[in-house]
Amino acid sequence: MENLFTINNVWMMVSIFLVFIMHLGFATLESGLCRSKNTVNILFKNVMIVSIGLLTYTFVGFNLMYPGADYAGGFFGFSGFGLSLPENGLTEAYNPGYTYYTDFLFQAMFAATAATIVSGAVAERIKLNSFLIFSVIYVGLVYPIVGMWKWGGGFLAEMGFYDFAGSTLVHSVGGWAALIGVMLLGPRLGKYNGGTKAIEGHSIPMAVIGVMLLWMGWFGFNGGSVLSANPGTVSLVLVTTCIAAAAGSVGAFMTSYAIFKSYDITMALNGILAGLVGITAGADLMSVTDAILIGLIAGFIVVMGVILLDKLKLDDPVGAIAVHLMCGIWGTLAVGIFGSKAGLEQIKIQLIGIAVIGVFCVVCAFIILFAIKKTIGLRVSEKEEIEGLDMHEHGMSAYAGFGSNDD
Repeated sequence: MENLFTINNVWMMVSIFLVFIMHLGFATLESGLCRSKNTVNILFKNVMIVSIGLLTYTFVGFNLMYPGADYAGGFFGFSGFGLSLPENGLTEAYNPGYTYYTDFLFQAMFAATAATIVSGAVAERIKLNSFLIFSVIYVGLVYPIVGMWKWGGGFLAEMGFYDFAGSTLVHSVGGWAALIGVMLLGPRLGKYNGGTKAIEGHSIPMAVIGVMLLWMGWFGFNGGSVLSANPGTVSLVLVTTCIAAAAGSVGAFMTSYAIFKSYDITMALNGILAGLVGITAGADLMSVTDAILIGLIAGFIVVMGVILLDKLKLDDPVGAIAVHLMCGIWGTLAVGIFGSKAGLEQIKIQLIGIAVIGVFCVVCAFIILFAIKKTIGLRVSEKEEIEGLDMHEHGMSAYAGFGSNDD
């Protein structure tokens, strides 16, 4: 038993490392899909999101998300500030298969992801201090409260809502806030003057590296959510995760080619992420065929989502809303359509969970961002946006001495 406990705990720690790598993937993807004059700003935000996420989760988030059995079936619970060792110490199981600190750090890596999703959607025109204030509040309070409703034994868990690794609880939570942020900020200068202008990112190679890092990290994101090294379940989750990603890329490529008659690498990349987000809610429930279908449909959704957002003049530089919100909703619904939990009753439960979490996140994100907008402001000045946030917010360039072709 001791050897099994050690193996389980080691797999959980490996998963922590893999999820941590995802933050590098987000940073590289976002900076690659934006203009070079904003690279330092985007990288700075992604570095600080990890730091802020870990500290807020340590101080308050973990005990909001997992308040204990006394709050089972409830809407809110809190077991106190900070972290303290459980009575059984460091080496005995906190949950079957891993220690208290392993559990904390794995969950903390998830927490920062919600704000990272927002970062890409509001890139190139949000004030740095405003974004950091938002991240502290949203990651510290909103994300763990929503997480408690399912993963912490709250009312959605009692209802039977299912979200294995966070299509809704992580990705849609970030996606709803990204949508509100984009609406309150408005589009980048020149984006919708006389139609829709494509504002190209400065480094497709960086974007490709970022997506491949995210794909790799998702093996820990989903695989670690098994919460043990159970060989059968972990193997199934890794297979469905990988296959859905591949199908998502193919689905997005085929859809974008049918519409635009061009081989768009950015659509293929977002298709990978769409498939990953789509499978995350039910990765442990699906067959190989289910995973392929979920990924293909997610790839279609992400392309149509990007097109819809442009028609609505909602400027999302990296496609975060289409990937994380729209495909997060799809993946959560897919639990009731495919796999071992499929059925009308499960679809109804999934819809209730999506709606409740959506309303809560929209209201919270609006209150936080609107308050910031009316006090210190959300958006940089026109001069700062034109000249780039790197020089105005940071006083440096990511590519000093290499020049820039940015508008």
